[in-house]
Amino acid sequence: MNPMESEKEQTVSLRFFGLPRLFPFLKPYWKKILLMILLGGLSSAIDAIYPLFTRFALDQFIGKETTKGIPLFVAAYIGLMLFQMVINFKSTFDCGRVEMSMNRDLRNAAFSHLQTLSFSYYNQNSVGYIHARVMSDTGLIGDLVSWRMMNFVWHGSFLLGIVVVMLVIDLRLAVYILLLIPVAAVLMVFFQRKLLYFHRIIRELNSRITGNYNEGITGARAIKVLGIEKKMIRDFETDTEEMRSTAVREAHYSALFISTITMMSSLVLALVLWKGGQLTREGLMMIGTLSVFMSYALEMLDPIHNILETFSAFVAIQVNIERFTRLLSEKSEVMDSEEVIQKYGDAFHPKKENWEELHGDVEFRDVSFQYPDGDELVLSHFSLKIPQGQNVAIVRGDRCRKIHAGQSGLPVLRAHRRPGADRRPGRQGALPALAAQQHRICPADAPSVFRKHPGKPALRKTRRHR
Repeated sequence: MNPMESEKEQTVSLRFFGLPRLFPFLKPYWKKILLMILLGGLSSAIDAIYPLFTRFALDQFIGKETTKGIPLFVAAYIGLMLFQMVINFKSTFDCGRVEMSMNRDLRNAAFSHLQTLSFSYYNQNSVGYIHARVMSDTGLIGDLVSWRMMNFVWHGSFLLGIVVVMLVIDLRLAVYILLLIPVAAVLMVFFQRKLLYFHRIIRELNSRITGNYNEGITGARAIKVLGIEKKMIRDFETDTEEMRSTAVREAHYSALFISTITMMSSLVLALVLWKGGQLTREGLMMIGTLSVFMSYALEMLDPIHNILETFSAFVAIQVNIERFTRLLSEKSEVMDSEEVIQKYGDAFHPKKENWEELHGDVEFRDVSFQYPDGDELVLSHFSLKIPQGQNVAIVRGDRCRKIHAGQSGLPVLRAHRRPGADRRPGRQGALPALAAQQHRICPADAPSVFRKHPGKPALRKTRRHR
């Protein structure tokens, strides 16, 4: 397997999680992203002050046994909810638009760049690998700069808000609660690393299984010709069983992680009730203030968990950013000079009015070819001249001719007049590719035969010998 295809989800360390590499794509949406962050922080701040309404109601209306001011209290509460609903809608709507727009821009850029690469890139990378770069990696990057980023803003702002409120309301009880946060954070980091480790393995196995699907479908003819159906099934079952066992282990750690978080939440709540109850009994704290700390004790571990999970996602998606930007940095092995592009244009902006009509022969002079990942020469000092109007097919012995004509099709080089068709040297790469395919399928002792049939297609001619 190509080393690029079996590339694992290794840890890649990029500056600022690789976000600077995405600045050219983020630049058109920086205003929307900034507005999303501001509105998300404001919405989380509103969430942090809701328990203060409960505190006011308990101390004012229940503690003083009065209903004076309830209409104004209800109007303020409903008004704040409506305001939060509006800003949540705006931030969520913009977040979805940024994600879809980023996905579109990234995929358009990747697909357009793929059209400029040489045949060698497609020879060294399978369809599944390229598809993962264009679709999966771009989807994860789009999710990172939209929902993942906003998830960090929402929960980070909420955690900061409740910490500030607790410190302002009662410093003593706030210190007791904050002392447990480092312990909870350490436990979360431990479990998060374990879950991330298994998640990476599962993603790698899933990629391998998807590649096996692709090979089993697109290479069905070759598999049946070579008689390796049992081997393909055995390899597929091995990968699926490994993925199942890894997923079960991940589920075990996930269940233990959830149980630990629940236990930590209960410990924080018990601490609040213990210390807060003592302060309330001594008259040093109102019952409304105790209710605020109880609400925060139940809610504060969830944002910590989400922040750590988002941070882990930022670290993991660095791999996808590196792979995607590496794709965009790939250079074609055959490139037109600036003078040629200015006169004839390129694949996307052709200047057909400047194309001369081609008229002549095709000639190979002492051509040797070897695949980058191969050990043998596919062509060695190969020379051939094809006069205009002739068709040439490369065939082998009797068995191989039948296999290629009936299974894979014969490679055909056509030397005919087509304005601008031979302007790009990369087109001649089709001959080595199919010659290499013959070498892999046919017996080593089968002699090569070159047959020329002026004026008639070579494929049609060779089928008469089947």
